[in-house]
Formats: sequence, C-alpha cells, structure tokens
Amino acid sequence: MRSVTYSMGVSLDGYIAGPDGGFGWTAPDEEVFRLATDEVREAGVHLLGRRLYETMLYWETADQNPGLGFSTREFAAVWRALPKVVFSTTLSEVRGNARLASGGPVEEIERLRAEPGEGDIAIGGATLAAEAAAAGLIDEYRARVHPVLVGGGTPYFPRRGRRVDLELVEARTFPSRVVYHRYRVARQVPRPVRDFTDTP
Repeated sequence: MRSVTYSMGVSLDGYIAGPDGGFGWTAPDEEVFRLATDEVREAGVHLLGRRLYETMLYWETADQNPGLGFSTREFAAVWRALPKVVFSTTLSEVRGNARLASGGPVEEIERLRAEPGEGDIAIGGATLAAEAAAAGLIDEYRARVHPVLVGGGTPYFPRRGRRVDLELVEARTFPSRVVYHRYRVARQVPRPVRDFTDTP
C-alpha cells in the first residue's frame, strides 16, 4: 500500500507559519533544498490546499529563468512533472499537472490507494494533514525543524487530542542548523484472541 507522508518546514515551537502567516524563516540552504527535491522525487502525487498551490505556482515556470542554479532548475522540473491534487472551494480551474479534488482528503487518499500507482502520497499543508491524521491515514511525519521560535501561528501537528506513537527512522543535522526528523507512525498489530472455551 502506498505510504502517506506529511513534510513541511517547522519552527522549534511547532509552527509552519508565524502569527502573521509568514514563513520566510523556512528558506532552505542548498543541502536542505536537495532533501526537499528528493522527497518530491519519491512522491507519486502531492495533495495541497489552495494557498500552498498558489505559492508553488512559481515553480511551474521557474526553470525558464537562465539565472537560476542547477538545483533550483532541477526542483522545478521534478515539481512540474509531479501530479498534484488541489483542494479548494474557490478555484474553478488549476494549471500544470494538477486537478481539483472531487472530495475531501480522506476520500481522495482512499481512492488513490485503491488505484494502481507508485510513489508516496505526499501531503502539504497543516489543514489537509490534520484531516488525514484524524482518520489515521498519515504513515510518516517529516519535519525540517528550523532554529527559531515564532510564538504562535499555524501548527505543524494536528491538535486533535489523540495520542499517536512514532518511530524515529531518520535524523540529520544540516550546516544551516536545520534538523530533519523522519518519523513513522507506529501501527498497533492486533494480538490474536485466545479461545479459552476448550481449555481444561
């Protein structure tokens, strides 16, 4: 079954954007940028909301700028080729290799998992991730933790009051002091039920 991953830059106090909506502090250095490119390359489809979709529209044509470095052009090419599903109640059409979602994120993830396909189902944005997490559909959390406290804003983790056990599968520290944590959700394996009716 295809894994559902949620990857974002996050402040040390747990926010993907500050109280004013700003996230300029998440600007990556070269190594973190390569990590993001690798994650996009591993994805088979990316789910995102309207705001993130509109922010990422820059990458649809970024590689046409001859002044950009190789890594930037590479990310643009990988991102442009990746199929995207956009969740919006206000957009009537989307550009590039994208389509508007016909239902909510839970229905979309279940449909994508039922279809043949390769690569992760990547989620971008806290709102979509919270809905998927509430349904128990997220398999991996990938947090690029930046050394900053923003004091509030949009939380990275869903505030649903439900405990989720995680297994750390990768940790890396970059020269920019960004720390990458990749956690897999620890699924509980059902224990077999013993039948005591025949026990002497």
